[in-house]
Amino acid sequence: MRFNEKELISLSRQPSERAAELGMRGPKKGDVVKKRLVKLVVNFLFYFRTDEEEPQGALLLEQCRVEREDSQAFSITFLDEAERKYLFECDSQEQCQEWIDSIIKASYEFMRKNLIFYRTEIHRLTGKDPLEQYGIEDETRFQVTSGLQLMPKDI
Repeated sequence: MRFNEKELISLSRQPSERAAELGMRGPKKGDVVKKRLVKLVVNFLFYFRTDEEEPQGALLLEQCRVEREDSQAFSITFLDEAERKYLFECDSQEQCQEWIDSIIKASYEFMRKNLIFYRTEIHRLTGKDPLEQYGIEDETRFQVTSGLQLMPKDI
């Protein structure tokens, strides 16, 4: 996927849902854990050298899996590149769980599944489609049968 570098840098400077210095190991063989400032902005996970303002890299948190590695570490792998694993080390179990939860909730698929769930519930309770007033009730992306149905481990 291609991105405009200036737009990514601008996005990395936006307020983050979560940010902290974490230990991070990249996916290459021989990579070692290094302290990085990690910021979650919308559905991007930016990582910075601790003394720099521009991100060293960014992960688009779509079609990926977040897994707890141990009590204070989690990893992110992408479904189309399962052999590339990014490892993150936290300061506590609580911090680790907070990061995992935030990353799972950041994906488009998670938000889409929630929209479909609440749309169905509102329709069941009121008999009305809440998307009808916006003229988007027939769009495929909001239908229950379209898209991936992901398990909690998946994003």
